[in-house]
Amino acid sequence: MVLPLKPLATAKSRLAPYAGPHRAGLALSFALDTVRAALATPGVARVLVVTRDATAGERLAGLGALVVSDEPGGGLNTALAHGASAARRLAPHAPLAVLSADLPALRPAELARVLGAVPADGRAFLPDSPGLGTTLLACAPGQPLSPAFGEGSRARHAAGGALELRLADVESVRRDVDTGTDLGEAAALGLGPHTSALFARLAQV
Repeated sequence: MVLPLKPLATAKSRLAPYAGPHRAGLALSFALDTVRAALATPGVARVLVVTRDATAGERLAGLGALVVSDEPGGGLNTALAHGASAARRLAPHAPLAVLSADLPALRPAELARVLGAVPADGRAFLPDSPGLGTTLLACAPGQPLSPAFGEGSRARHAAGGALELRLADVESVRRDVDTGTDLGEAAALGLGPHTSALFARLAQV
């Protein structure tokens, strides 16, 4: 499984009005909780994080993630393709998935359900909670990943031939966080330990 993470100095800019000086810390906490849950998911052999942020890379490696630090330029989808290539070098005959790194309420059992619904011979994606973006894209061994993340990615992934996964009770895999409202919804699902600690501090401000 591959996760992308921007440098913390620029990550989650839309959270600035809510989090202020804690924005970068929240971005790191989201990634830590996402990676922690992904590593605990049945069927996930390894988690690769694509980032050029040394601080985040060190913390995530401490959880057991493999860090792909030589991120190319060109934006999110280029980084994901780069991480996917690294994952395929490690396990060329394994299925592949990419996951948003901002899923602080992620539950391993729900992620396992999503991965189990991916067809054995094609590509599939899971839309985010608002229904416009994508939080997970997966493909079978030998299939091109063809990531098309960004605004409106649900429509692009569908147009590109990926199967949309329509599963109930996997909201923790769909609830990515870009705003304070999103974070409140994630908190209602149950935050992971890293985000929960920082969220509690923000609630006291």
